[in-house]
Amino acid sequence: VVLDDSKRVAKRKLIEENRERRRKEEMIKSLQHRPEPSAEEWELIHVVTEAHRSTNAQGSHWKQKRKFLPEDIGQSPMASMPDGDKVDLEAFSEFTKIITPAITRVVDFAKKLPMFSELPCEDQIILLKGCCMEIMSLRAAVRYDPESETLTLSGEMAVKREQLKNGGLGVVSDAIFDLGKSLSAFNLDDTEVALLQAVLLMSS
Repeated sequence: VVLDDSKRVAKRKLIEENRERRRKEEMIKSLQHRPEPSAEEWELIHVVTEAHRSTNAQGSHWKQKRKFLPEDIGQSPMASMPDGDKVDLEAFSEFTKIITPAITRVVDFAKKLPMFSELPCEDQIILLKGCCMEIMSLRAAVRYDPESETLTLSGEMAVKREQLKNGGLGVVSDAIFDLGKSLSAFNLDDTEVALLQAVLLMSS
């Protein structure tokens, strides 16, 4: 049987939809049969969640507290960096103001976790070096706003994709924005974000 283009596309779409439905059904089934965490595990989850909340700038009020970076900033790369990339210096300057406090908050988050604080100092430094950028990226990604198509950095500065890209992050900005778009569909709560951060930290 020879299918015309429209039927071929429809059939392919149906196959993909069935595959996606089966994947979701299998995921739900695996979650339903997952054992309930023990009292000790619940306590650890609580500690990790509180560590995140106490070090997450602006908390759940970030949308009310954020300020949008003016649209004329970060729209056109101007200065050349040593590695050859071109950077909008005004956007770069704005981002450097918030990067140090953001790093400090990641370090504070890690120090509040018992499984991290019990490690030798040298190991702590290695883990932090390996995960700091990833955790900051995750914290920005979960504050993606589909309506304005912005990420809110450090709980205060809402930026568009091109502003972040031209401000020094280059292609990394695409990955963070794409992650934000994907995560926005899940509507993650504080506990889920906190546990993701803990996994990034301890597996870096």
